[in-house]
Amino acid sequence: MYHTWMRYFTPSPVHHRLGLVCLGVGLQHGVLPTVGPRTLDHHVAVVVSAGGGWYRGPDGRRTTVTAPALLWLTPGTPHHYAADPGTGWDEAFVDFTGPATATYTELGYIEPDRPVVPLSDAAPARAAIGRIARAARPGNPLLEVETGAAVHELLVALRRARADTNADGDPVLAALARDAFQPLSVAEHAARHGMTPAELRTAVRRAAGCSPKDYLLTVRLGRAKELLAATELPVAAVARRVGYDDPAYFSRLFTRRVGTAPIRFREQQGRSVHGGWSNSVPDPEHPPTIPPRSV
Repeated sequence: MYHTWMRYFTPSPVHHRLGLVCLGVGLQHGVLPTVGPRTLDHHVAVVVSAGGGWYRGPDGRRTTVTAPALLWLTPGTPHHYAADPGTGWDEAFVDFTGPATATYTELGYIEPDRPVVPLSDAAPARAAIGRIARAARPGNPLLEVETGAAVHELLVALRRARADTNADGDPVLAALARDAFQPLSVAEHAARHGMTPAELRTAVRRAAGCSPKDYLLTVRLGRAKELLAATELPVAAVARRVGYDDPAYFSRLFTRRVGTAPIRFREQQGRSVHGGWSNSVPDPEHPPTIPPRSV
């Protein structure tokens, strides 16, 4: 015995240009029929919030699924899965496609190589899918845009809920961010975690969708922007604070990555941020607040 509710729709070519479009949504529970073997031409996120079952991919290996868990069904990948015949499971699923799926995959939000992903909590993803289900009501003139926006939200919720990410974020990324301003090579960062450089690259690519070098650069430049916008520190001092002894190299790097020179970035922020400058260096854990503008 099982219960099911689902709805499918066909967004227009214009809606596809939004980046992500929802093709269908469903909520099911009980001892559901076996799915597959089959191959799809679009993505499906299946969130299992209770119960368990199994999944089999193209390699024929059978993987146990225990809630809370996520099944990634990706285009062109044969798959075959079912709930346990004794207990069944509760699932919510969303079919989606669009050009932004390639970027989400590159960033590690969609994982074709890991079709079964343990989750720490299925509730946020279920909530996002619930919003899709409500938007899918008959006659909703905003259906395609509302459901497409909720798919973006769902991918973020699933990324946050991965069981290999703790409440403070991925532990490897947190440690890299903490040490980002020290003069360490990627190999030295890896050694601090008891990893080889290759293992660190794999971990960071999986968690952040980029290389360790790019992740460290993102952290450094983010901090540099904070210092430029909120203090009067000279550019050379900002460069040293974020790990660059050569101010000229820092300025070239900042200009190439941000699109404007450090001095120009500071001028732009000075015009737009109310409250003027501060003589103190802001604490990243307790950022300064901007008072409301008087009328």
